[in-house]
Amino acid sequence: MSMLTPPGMGGKYRITGDTYPRMRRPRRRRRIVLAAAAAVVVLGAAGWGTLQLVDVFSGDEGRATAGRQTDCKPAPRATTAPAAALPKPAQITVNVYNATPRSGLAKTTADELKKRGFKIGKVGNAPAAYDKKVPGSGLLLGATTAAKGAFPVLGTQLAGAVTKTDTRGTADVDLIIGTAFKNLSPKTTADAALVALTKPAPVPTGKC
Repeated sequence: MSMLTPPGMGGKYRITGDTYPRMRRPRRRRRIVLAAAAAVVVLGAAGWGTLQLVDVFSGDEGRATAGRQTDCKPAPRATTAPAAALPKPAQITVNVYNATPRSGLAKTTADELKKRGFKIGKVGNAPAAYDKKVPGSGLLLGATTAAKGAFPVLGTQLAGAVTKTDTRGTADVDLIIGTAFKNLSPKTTADAALVALTKPAPVPTGKC
C-alpha cells in the first residue's frame, strides 16, 4: 500500500497523478437530517399561525371585556321613593256643577262619585263665570293645597279634566262639568289609576 493511499482504503484505491477519490457521506443520513429540519420549520410555522388565529378571534373580545370590567361599576341596589301621602276619596268633598246646556248631569255625576267613595257637597248649575265656558270634559277647581292632594285623586275619575286653583280657604274642590263631558272614567280604570297613585315611584339606577 502506498503512503499516499488514504487511510481506510485498505489498498483498494491507489492515487496516481494528482487525482484523488471524492469522499461523500452516505446520502441516507443527509436526507434524514434535512427531513428533520423541515419538520421543525413546519411545526414552528403551524404553531405561530395558530397563535395568530387565537389572537384575532379572542383578542378584541378580551380587550372589550377587560374594558367593561374596568369602566363598569357595580350598580347600586334598586330603591323606590316613597309615594306622596294622598287623601282617600272619603276624605275629599266634591261640589259638582254643570256648565253645559244639558240638564241633569250634575246630579247623575254626583251620585256616581258618591258610589265611588267621595263625599258630595253642593250640586247644581255652574257659576256664571264658568257656565258654558268650560270646553273640555271638566274643570277641577280648588285651593292651592289641592294641587298635590285632592286633584290627583279626583282626576282619576275624569279623563282630560284640567285643574285650576283659587283663593278659597276650605278643603273642598269643585268639579265643573264641561261641554265635552260624556261620562266619568270606567270604575275599573279609575280604581287602577288610584292604585297607581299609591305605589312608590322607582328611582332610576345606573347601568354599565
